[in-house]
Amino acid sequence: MADVFEVLRADHGDVRLLLAALESSPGHAAGASQQVLKARKLAAERLVVDSTRHEAAEQEYFWPAVRERLGDGGKLADEASAQEQEGLEALARLDQLEPDDDEFDELLAELIPAARRHIEFEETRVWPPLRQALSPFQAHELGDKIREATERATARPEPRGAARPKGRRSAGSAADAAGKLNTAATRRRTAS
Repeated sequence: MADVFEVLRADHGDVRLLLAALESSPGHAAGASQQVLKARKLAAERLVVDSTRHEAAEQEYFWPAVRERLGDGGKLADEASAQEQEGLEALARLDQLEPDDDEFDELLAELIPAARRHIEFEETRVWPPLRQALSPFQAHELGDKIREATERATARPEPRGAARPKGRRSAGSAADAAGKLNTAATRRRTAS
């Protein structure tokens, strides 16, 4: 049984893996092969799915706990929620683009550092005081709720307030998608 911080750390690890693979692989403007572009699209789809489900679970359980347990929890939750909303809007746009569209690479160039900043915000500004405010039992209970909510959450970003039907799921894990992209990009470099 994992506590909330272990559950969220695993999710953040998957996102970091995808961000690194997308950042280190060549985009359309850099002359990426069709194989690399296809792998970039799959990695981006996995990022959309994983991030959307993660943020939905946080909105349902994590941020309400932060608001309830921390004196400045409302302020922290509001700041994080604003970051998440911007991220979801960018992911929704990214999901509609093809990897040979220049906007795909431009959007990733904005999204990658913003996602890293958001993860750092959570891990350094929110987790330490929340860790102190929760008992081990409460931390495990919250971890279970977030894991279950992530599993049932929609897989596609929707505008705030819109109905959230179950979305399609990309096959494979974040590690699979990042690995395929890294392999495709490595093949491209060695073939050059």
